[in-house]
Amino acid sequence: MRLGVPAEPPEPPPSPSPRTEPATRPVRTTDDARPPWSAAEPLLADGLLRAVRATAAYGGVLYLRSADRRSLVAAAVVGIPPRLLEPFHRIAVAAPLPVADSYRGGRTVVLADADDTARRYPRLAVGLPYAHASATTPVTAGDQDFGAIAVFWPSDGTRPPAATRRQLRSAGNRLATGLLPYGDLVRAADGPPAVVPLPGPGGDGVRLGFLDLDPATGLLVPDAALRDLLDPGSGLLEPGDPIPGDPGPGAPAPAGSGSGLLDRLVPEDAARLRRTARRAAQQGRPFSEQVRLRDPGGGLRPLALHGHPVGGSGRLVVAVVDATAAVAATVAVERLRDGVFALDPDGRVGHVNRSAELLLHVTRAELLGRRPWEVLPWLADPAYEDRYRSAMLSQQPTAFLARRPPGHWLAFSLYPDGHGLTGRIVAAAPSEDTTLPEAPPATPASVGTVYHLLQLAAALAEAVTVQDVATAVVEQILPGFGGQETALYLARDGRMHLVTESGYPPGFLEPFEGTPIRTRLPGTEVFTTGAPVFFESERELAAAYPGIARDEMRAWAFLPLIASGHPVGSLILGFDRPRSFTVEDRSVLGALGGLIAQALERARLYDAEAAVARGLQRALLPHRLPDVPGLETAARYLPGTRGMEIGGDWYDVLPGRAGVVLVIGDVEGHSVKAAALMGQLRSAVRAFATGGEPLADVARRTNRLLVDLDTGLLASCCLLRLDPATRLLHGVRAGHLPPLLRDPGGRTALLDLDGGPLLGIDADLDFPVTATVLPPGATLVLYTDGLVESATAPLTEGIDRLRSTLAHAAADTLEPLADTLLGLARHRDHRADDVAVLIARLTG
Repeated sequence: MRLGVPAEPPEPPPSPSPRTEPATRPVRTTDDARPPWSAAEPLLADGLLRAVRATAAYGGVLYLRSADRRSLVAAAVVGIPPRLLEPFHRIAVAAPLPVADSYRGGRTVVLADADDTARRYPRLAVGLPYAHASATTPVTAGDQDFGAIAVFWPSDGTRPPAATRRQLRSAGNRLATGLLPYGDLVRAADGPPAVVPLPGPGGDGVRLGFLDLDPATGLLVPDAALRDLLDPGSGLLEPGDPIPGDPGPGAPAPAGSGSGLLDRLVPEDAARLRRTARRAAQQGRPFSEQVRLRDPGGGLRPLALHGHPVGGSGRLVVAVVDATAAVAATVAVERLRDGVFALDPDGRVGHVNRSAELLLHVTRAELLGRRPWEVLPWLADPAYEDRYRSAMLSQQPTAFLARRPPGHWLAFSLYPDGHGLTGRIVAAAPSEDTTLPEAPPATPASVGTVYHLLQLAAALAEAVTVQDVATAVVEQILPGFGGQETALYLARDGRMHLVTESGYPPGFLEPFEGTPIRTRLPGTEVFTTGAPVFFESERELAAAYPGIARDEMRAWAFLPLIASGHPVGSLILGFDRPRSFTVEDRSVLGALGGLIAQALERARLYDAEAAVARGLQRALLPHRLPDVPGLETAARYLPGTRGMEIGGDWYDVLPGRAGVVLVIGDVEGHSVKAAALMGQLRSAVRAFATGGEPLADVARRTNRLLVDLDTGLLASCCLLRLDPATRLLHGVRAGHLPPLLRDPGGRTALLDLDGGPLLGIDADLDFPVTATVLPPGATLVLYTDGLVESATAPLTEGIDRLRSTLAHAAADTLEPLADTLLGLARHRDHRADDVAVLIARLTG
């Protein structure tokens, strides 16, 4: 399994994140100078294993960025069944999950227990509803954000100590540093994550040593492991013992053999070994033999010898395997009356004793290598698989009862660790006053499918736009049902229009775009009839729709999307092999169609209202800034990416007799109401300020107007009146963030303005005015909190980051400078607020 491989030439990296900007950026090599990506794959496995060991965790997951940098994909896993991670195999960078938050914010996210997880990340709690503690750290170095590492512990209700968090962060940084030479080549590959094996548990179940048999010298040379394996300190197999060749009839035994290997073997085994070794040395062929070694106490120890020729020299290297302890353990387990079985981390049976066979009424041949709930129909209910998942993720023992038909109750106890799980089975004898539930009927829906669908429901509940809904459907419904293709269509103006698709060959769906809803196709007919259609094979589809275009899929589900009794679109799922759609499958998919339709209807309303709000705001913001002698200006605005995608940020430049007034403000909220109120306040400030009124009066009158409007909303504002000729500045700050001032030498600091209250609190408030003289060539930067605010860092840190960026940015002209400052927010996929920036520079 490859951990990652580029599917196409590397794309340009995103603009550097300020939190990771190094003092000296590492030199970027050209693509031709980079080492091959395959050379980095051992780094990924080693880095993940080091993080788990350093934090004493029982398991961990390494996520890498996807090729388009919109998702994080599980690339490697250690100590945790990959099946548990199916709902979280691919995580959107903007998702409200700890892996995404850690990656976006560059911080370590720690969750102490299930309650902490449910409170802070309810979507994660839905997908992994098991008691555990976790910590997630970014894999970041230089200007490269490669991904994130999450590690897990059993939950005891306490947060891991600071030293453990530092160890995890150090492991993430070390891995990222090792990946720097590969740069943009580091990305997740398609397919399931690679499973990194944990070091084997301690114990001497199987011991191994080696012999070197050299015919030229007649000597055998054991290694230290073999000498330790066969009674250390006894003199057995010291260097110089003779080769176990057959001396021939009547020949004396070789000198020194009295303390060697052959004298300790059962005689018939020794004779057979001599013949086999001689023949192997002469013919240059490998050999295998089973022999018995006499211990000093009189017991017999079985040994397995496997010899292999070394080149054409006639020498043999022999592996000596002592499985005495393993055999004894197996025999001991076989003697138990209780059933005993072992599962690997993925839930497959690795061992089962005879008693377990009798209790389960199945042979070990049927169980080995398979999951119990796949073999035994009465264990196929998701509730039983969920017990295994709970034990593996919480690393706590668990127990449950199950009924083997017709009426035999069995008690199961599960004991997990990072290497798998040991189970115990005993016959249960409930007392007469114990009421046991009937064994639930078997169902084909797995726990993984259930959690995928719960994840989809949670994601749809949070989705705001139509694109949010489409993304949730693609990310959850395909893995939930094992599908390979999906297409989501909405009806508009009597035609079907594609909203999103995944898995289809390039160009395959183009002929279907804009298909009239009365066309005889399965995707349109389920829309008009309101009834889903399922095709379990190619033959069924071809019989119902002769000549219909097909790709490589072998089964299909066509679902109508019906909201409030009327159809809104259709959803298509494709499967790459014939599939039987059970009653449960059909009912679940039908219910999901209704859920998706309701989410789409809600999202369409949001999109429509957002379009109105965006149009309103575009109309209210200045289309161009006025020319002011002695002053150069530039401005930028970015809408948010969540919710209504619209807010109340505004800016303005107002020339007047007493100087030019620079204005920036922010009305709370994200709605058409906030945008409309912003327009009213902007008009009021223009009217008051251009009349030459003192700034204190402008702020006071604007505040009174906002209170009189009685909208229930507050606003912040910063007003600066500047005379470019004298460089004299007067400023009022009504609950707004302080501007930044940069001198021509690049030194940057906060402009020291007295702070006043927010607008709209009380009609009779006063606002202090601060006067100062700016240095020649000074640059002023006014901004709203969307540029510097983050859920992962204090506001002061964001302001300091902006100040540092302004100080080090090339500032020959203001337009590129505005793009640089806005770039801090432009490359964030998840902006909860809109952003406004206004820059002014003295040129006289």
